[in-house]
Amino acid sequence: MNLKNEIASAIKSAVEELNLGDSDKIVVSFSNRPELCDFQTNFAMLIAKKLGQKPIDVANSIVDKLSKNENYSFSAVMPGFINVSVKDLSDYANYVANDKDLGVEQVKNSRLVFFDYGGANVAKELHVGHLRSPIVGEALKRVHISLGDKVLADVHLGDYGLQMGLTILQLKLDGFVDEFFKENADLKDLELKNVTMDILNEEYPKASKRKDVDKNFKSQADEITLFIQQQKEPYFSIYKKIRELSVKEIEKNYEMLNTTFDFYYGESDAYPMIDKTIQIFVDKNLARESEGALVVDVAREGEHIPIPKKSEDEPQRYKNPMPPAIIKKYNGGDLYATTDIATILMRNAEFNPDEIIYVTDNRQSGHFEQVFRCCKLAGISPENQKLTHVAFGTMNGKDGKPFKTRSGDTIKYKDVLDMLIESAEKKLADNGIVGDSELARKIGVGAMKFGDLSNTVAKDYVFDIDKFLAFDGKTGPYIQYTIARINSVLAKTNFKKGKVAVSNTDERNIVMAILKLNSSYQVCYDAYSLNALCLATFDLASAFSTFYNNHKILTETNVSKRESMLALSLLVKNCLEKALWTLGIDSVEKM
Repeated sequence: MNLKNEIASAIKSAVEELNLGDSDKIVVSFSNRPELCDFQTNFAMLIAKKLGQKPIDVANSIVDKLSKNENYSFSAVMPGFINVSVKDLSDYANYVANDKDLGVEQVKNSRLVFFDYGGANVAKELHVGHLRSPIVGEALKRVHISLGDKVLADVHLGDYGLQMGLTILQLKLDGFVDEFFKENADLKDLELKNVTMDILNEEYPKASKRKDVDKNFKSQADEITLFIQQQKEPYFSIYKKIRELSVKEIEKNYEMLNTTFDFYYGESDAYPMIDKTIQIFVDKNLARESEGALVVDVAREGEHIPIPKKSEDEPQRYKNPMPPAIIKKYNGGDLYATTDIATILMRNAEFNPDEIIYVTDNRQSGHFEQVFRCCKLAGISPENQKLTHVAFGTMNGKDGKPFKTRSGDTIKYKDVLDMLIESAEKKLADNGIVGDSELARKIGVGAMKFGDLSNTVAKDYVFDIDKFLAFDGKTGPYIQYTIARINSVLAKTNFKKGKVAVSNTDERNIVMAILKLNSSYQVCYDAYSLNALCLATFDLASAFSTFYNNHKILTETNVSKRESMLALSLLVKNCLEKALWTLGIDSVEKM
């Protein structure tokens, strides 16, 4: 049941009966004056000049044709709007309550959409910069699920880059992998003795700093990186052990965020496709040699690449046309572009998705534009396949700068989660709930996710724990608290199911909020951003809060009215829980 479509259809019939033309231009939107009407259209204003009439006269002629409509009231208002009110929202409320999708309209043609997000690096500790990709990626994936698409998700680990060469070289120099280099060593049975994630978190930073001041060290790390890619022993065996250790830790961290993946593939999984990928470009005469490297020209004639604005008021600036994509280095090593192109080749060979969506920070926009152009030029990505890069902004502190410790160090991923859980535990203690660490995790993580996703994905946002964890206002805990409040009401009545009869303004406002919430899923789907869903979820929770404060549900003596209010409360709970699930946030039973 799509009320907007029903209204548009009714108006279209009237317009065609009046021979006004341009009925394909009819657009019905939610009213920006909800106290006057539920929906409106400016169609009469669009066509009045062409007809040589006043907009209000055109609007009145359309409204006259619609005067006998059983479900909607139509009125014409200056300068030519047509206002529409739903006569009774009960039918819609009960339709949503009984619909398996809770009234969220499904896509007409379900697609297979492949998501690439997370992007953790093996052997490197996760930090605050790794938070937004799994938060945004998981929510976007769930939006597609909610609208009926089939989805697959891959974490796409960084596991074949220079960090691996640096880490293994440092482990070797510090004596952690001596057993692997002994003559006749049985590599299959060897373990990384005394190597833990804490050791890796020390070794990589040490190596990373040294490479900047020691050219020989950097050269050795480059060589080891190439050995890993060539599966040369014992480096490849050491690499596999490090990868296994890291992935276990990465999985735990993502599970804390309610983030799940179908595949824990990495750059290494695309490696068998590298030679084939490069050969495609060579065979199609798309690759040329440049200073010993192999490159692909992806610039387009006359183009200039827009530089992302830091603010809307900033004038648009441009950089030079896109440089060539390097697909093979001078020393025979492969680059990120090569592995990303090979990964698309691999995914298309195995799954052939209708769209591949990458979720990374906006600094990689140029990289993905190069990769996508290469894939289209070479036919690696079919013409009808959509390649999308969702570029997100930075998570900043209250000072507006990237979120860091007081000493200026990057904050660890675990430390952020611990901070959130600790703050949530203090909030819960104020409400008399002590010792429930899992509930604190759900509230703390939910607070961060809602705070993040409430912003347009492409923009930077301020990480403010106190604001995010507030139990009132536009926050995750406020939504969770609303659900917990409804749970309490329903538990006291043992209510299971009933019909909704909308009988007052507060109840109308709730059902209209559900209508807007269900429409917001499509908005998020189209915009690759979750802020519309967050706002609509808050508006529904707020509408219920007003209803709850104005009406005594549990002490209502009229049995049918009480049953209706309980049915409406259950409907709100279900819609809020669906919205939170889509955002990747846990609902809670109590708070």
